[in-house]
Amino acid sequence: MNIKQAKEEIKNTVLAYLLRDETGEYQIPIIRQRPILLIGPPGIGKTQIMEQIARECKIALVSYTMTHHTRQSAVGLPFIKQEEYGGKEFSVTEYTMSEIIASVYRKMKETGISQGILFLDEINCVSETLAPAMLQFLQCKTFGNQEIPKGWVIVAAGNPPEYNKSVKEFDLVTLDRIRHISLKEDYSVWREYARERGIHPAILGYLELRPKNFYRIEADVEGMQYVTARGWEDFSSLLYAYDLLELPVGEEIVYEYLHHRDVAEDVAAYVDLYRKYEEDYGIQDILQGKVKAKVYARMERAAFDERLTVVNLLLDGLLQQFLKFQDEKNLTDAYYDFLKKYRSGLGAMEEKDSPEVLLPGELYGNLTKEWEDAYRQEEQAGLHTAKESFLHKKLCEMIKSHAPLPSTQGKKAAFEEAKAGFDSQREVLRAVKESVGEALECAFDFGEEVFLKGEEMGVFVTELTVSKPAAGFLLEYECKRYQAYARELLAGTEKGELLRELSR
Repeated sequence: MNIKQAKEEIKNTVLAYLLRDETGEYQIPIIRQRPILLIGPPGIGKTQIMEQIARECKIALVSYTMTHHTRQSAVGLPFIKQEEYGGKEFSVTEYTMSEIIASVYRKMKETGISQGILFLDEINCVSETLAPAMLQFLQCKTFGNQEIPKGWVIVAAGNPPEYNKSVKEFDLVTLDRIRHISLKEDYSVWREYARERGIHPAILGYLELRPKNFYRIEADVEGMQYVTARGWEDFSSLLYAYDLLELPVGEEIVYEYLHHRDVAEDVAAYVDLYRKYEEDYGIQDILQGKVKAKVYARMERAAFDERLTVVNLLLDGLLQQFLKFQDEKNLTDAYYDFLKKYRSGLGAMEEKDSPEVLLPGELYGNLTKEWEDAYRQEEQAGLHTAKESFLHKKLCEMIKSHAPLPSTQGKKAAFEEAKAGFDSQREVLRAVKESVGEALECAFDFGEEVFLKGEEMGVFVTELTVSKPAAGFLLEYECKRYQAYARELLAGTEKGELLRELSR
């Protein structure tokens, strides 16, 4: 299966393993909770989906790469303990706690979250001395004489033997005690992930033209040549930084990430063209309705590859605005949820007839602290991305700056003071929505002029349909031309079915 299907299957398994009955016992007894073993090509995204699952299920994650471990760190160090059997004293070998199991308990202590995923990568590439301990772990869920804590789901991962000479095959006894999932690369699935992660648009534009170059592992006279999903994502980060620094991106730099000579040469040439087209066409001018006559003339003469690159440039320009709208909407929605809790608290408050009763301003301060503490605990557990944490801090500043005055006593007056900040944020959201809508309309104006109803317009509309930030905006903003083109260009296709499902 592909990585998206595997993520869904593992997430469902986690939910099933953590489900309890009315007595508090696990619905699936722990002895029947088989560890999951993912076997798939390197760089396909196995670690990434573990992080996503943990965040979505609001549980902790402890992750290890097993090739970095020795038997001592995994099992623990031996020590001598005196025991009495049948009236005689004997020296018995015991083991200190495994570093891995200790990390699980440490994570529980730090975060206050008692359930999680223990993810062990490259489990079938361990040393000869550690291999028996890994088999014991998969079969019995123990390292040495210590068990994995209840409420922790075991997921292990490894590479197929054709990708790693040190791979060890698992025996039948072990395989009969695990859930085995075989993974394969899938560009269409990665592309969806890449849009959400903000992979550099030049990379997405290139792979639209050369999808066969997404994942390649080949052996030739020079040795192994390879391109992986991890390579594209890492190269994307470098490319963004080089854009800001206005540095050239040559073939050798690309080859450091995409270790395939033909692909590296091709990508370097495309990045140069992408940068040139971005400057020549003035994408921001197009999105503001300020298209120069020479741009129309050039588009008439342009080859399909160049025209498709311009489509991707337009989509990237719009994506940045869709994401801005998404951020403001998330801030507004979170602010609204906070105010709902405050209003509910005000409603439950007694009138101040004794010193023990809180004032509305005090209730607001207490609620703010509780809200911050709860988020901080989730953040410490790794349940939030850096972007989410940034927006949360921004929201905290807004909420605190609009706290009711300490002297305010009336519930209605206090709520109106608190709501003033929300009203300001809602106005910001309205302005951003209007601005993004104008940019989208300008993009359609340009597209109708140069693409008509050709394949380029089909690509443009399709990408708007399947992009989550775009779809989120189109749920809030009625773009009649998008709806018309979507019905006409995508009718009867798989994408058309997707559009109809989104509409419902």
